[in-house]
Amino acid sequence: MQGDGELVVGLDIGTTKICAVVGEINPDGIDIVGIGTHASVGLRKGVVVNIESTVDSIKRAIEEAELMAGCEITSVYAGIAGGHIKGFNSHGIVAVKGNEITQKDIDRVIDAARAVAIPPDREVVHVLPQEFMVDEQDGIQDPLGMSGVRLEARIHIVTGAVTSAHNLIKCANSAGLDVCDIVLQSLASGEGVLNKEERDLGAALIDFGGGTTDLAVFKGKSIKHTSVLALGGNNLTNDISVGLRTPMGEAEKIKMRYGTCLSSNIGKDETIEVAGVGGRKPRTLSRQILAEILEPRVEEIFNLINREVYRAGMEEVITSGIVVTGGSSLLEGVVDIAESVFDLPTRIGKPMGIRGLVDVVNNPMYATAVGLVLYGARSQPRRKFRIRDRNIFNRVMARMKRWFKEII
Repeated sequence: MQGDGELVVGLDIGTTKICAVVGEINPDGIDIVGIGTHASVGLRKGVVVNIESTVDSIKRAIEEAELMAGCEITSVYAGIAGGHIKGFNSHGIVAVKGNEITQKDIDRVIDAARAVAIPPDREVVHVLPQEFMVDEQDGIQDPLGMSGVRLEARIHIVTGAVTSAHNLIKCANSAGLDVCDIVLQSLASGEGVLNKEERDLGAALIDFGGGTTDLAVFKGKSIKHTSVLALGGNNLTNDISVGLRTPMGEAEKIKMRYGTCLSSNIGKDETIEVAGVGGRKPRTLSRQILAEILEPRVEEIFNLINREVYRAGMEEVITSGIVVTGGSSLLEGVVDIAESVFDLPTRIGKPMGIRGLVDVVNNPMYATAVGLVLYGARSQPRRKFRIRDRNIFNRVMARMKRWFKEII
């Protein structure tokens, strides 16, 4: 049992893992009070491909988080990713009614900017204001109360496939959860790992996950560009499996234990043991071979991201450099490869701006889930629910009644 603060839960539904993080909002900050993770088997490249498996994984992650936090979880902020995610910028202009800009004027100009043709198979995930202009004076973050005749807005619109978003919500609902909001995973990760100086100067966040690699460019208090690449750590595992002729499970273990994408840093006498397929004897190979498999694939992923940065004209915006986060960023040599490709200073992004179980979540793989908690904490209106021991008792009693009914 923790304190009686309001709770926000971030649910990162990833390709390789599903992670639930419980944050308690206190007057002086956010305490992480519960974490639950479980292997994800129902997603491919960030998109749900098996509802039943995904629901089961979500339930297990949520139950683990409930047990640690001593609470009942009913509402979550869920992350969304996948190759279907598209982001673009838009612009709107309205005449100000009266001498002073009101909230209605701001709402009208945002509506004007988002009035673009969107295919029926896609829906808007986010409408993110970048800046406002009052009578051609740009760089205004909040024009409320200012005097002017013409109000303009630049916004960033993120869209996703209707089916993918609905399947994500359906999985959460089937696990007994209400979804407060769906949040782009790279936007959530930015909340969790970027500091104020990086945002002010301009930074590119690369969320190097299992199924996808997400790009988000931040400048000041706004987001300038988003993109999702349907390549990630699972592609590295697949390359190891094919290159070393070993099962996928063994390939993942080899990547986690011996993986490196810098062949120049490996000694000639370093070796790895590779399990055979179909009962064949294990083999001993040079670790150099593993690096030669991983290095070109990581370079390819970062080159594709770099090409997207230039295609969007964002190369001048990312002054402070690159921040790489996500589970795959733990691979040895990722920072060196990123610096050589982007020619910019690079660091690994770990969750910041939190208290409580900091030592547990101090890992890039928790960046999205912690970011979802921070996003939910500052979103208005937010769903509020408090820790109550009685909730745990009620849920346990309900489960016991179900079990007895099944037995009878």
